[in-house]
Amino acid sequence: MCIAVFTWQAHPFYPFLLFLNRDEYHNRPTKPVAWWEGGEILGGRDEVAGGTWLACTRGGKVAILTNVLELRTLPEAKSRGELPVRFLESKKSPKEFAEEVVKEAHLYNGFNLIMADLSSNTMVYISNMPKGEPIVIQDVPPGTHVLSNAKLDSPWPKAQRLVLRFGEMLDEYAASEIPVNKKVGKLMRDTVRADESKLPSICSPDWELSLSSIFVEADTPLGRYGTRSTAALTVSVGGEVSFHEINLESGEWRKQTIKYQIEKPNEMRDKMP
Repeated sequence: MCIAVFTWQAHPFYPFLLFLNRDEYHNRPTKPVAWWEGGEILGGRDEVAGGTWLACTRGGKVAILTNVLELRTLPEAKSRGELPVRFLESKKSPKEFAEEVVKEAHLYNGFNLIMADLSSNTMVYISNMPKGEPIVIQDVPPGTHVLSNAKLDSPWPKAQRLVLRFGEMLDEYAASEIPVNKKVGKLMRDTVRADESKLPSICSPDWELSLSSIFVEADTPLGRYGTRSTAALTVSVGGEVSFHEINLESGEWRKQTIKYQIEKPNEMRDKMP
């Protein structure tokens, strides 16, 4: 489970600005944000299945993945985390890759996938839920959006709470740079849970209540579960990318920020062998 809020093509300083919490079992091996082998992809990585929930490339591609809350899952399903990786490694546009995903979406448990190409200012959203319904590729319009464990911009309580507070931050810094690294920790560590009457009634009430806060903390029979990392990914009008992460590692919260400049297509061609 994850939750993300972002503004797209709607702020004078940031064509793209995203805050994201990744929720997972604390004992699941995970690598913090870093450049992957080959030096083209930047992101965290699940060491069990090899996938990711948020990553970007030197050429300006971005992929965001969240799981969809569902009562029954496929035990032999393919790993959803491979979808962002495949997109980022491909030469396909967001829409072209989404068209490929449509053909195999039934092989995965419920997912939400957002793919963007900053060099062409394109962003699409695709989900394989609800099961049995036609899969639609949606162009994401400019503005502020929130993605939790239902479809894009679904009005779940924690999604509404986060998008409201994120919007207040954008209004406060409507004509100036945002102290992103400071703000992300404040907004994304919100532990207020939803009113039980407003839960989606998909799984058990206790589990849904545990997941109903922006920052998740829960004890389960399989171990501690909750928010493992908080990320702020920003792209400036000049093409500078900043990937800030607060990551839980060996029981300690550690911070790091990695910055780079998006490479133009001709610069990328010059690097090809």
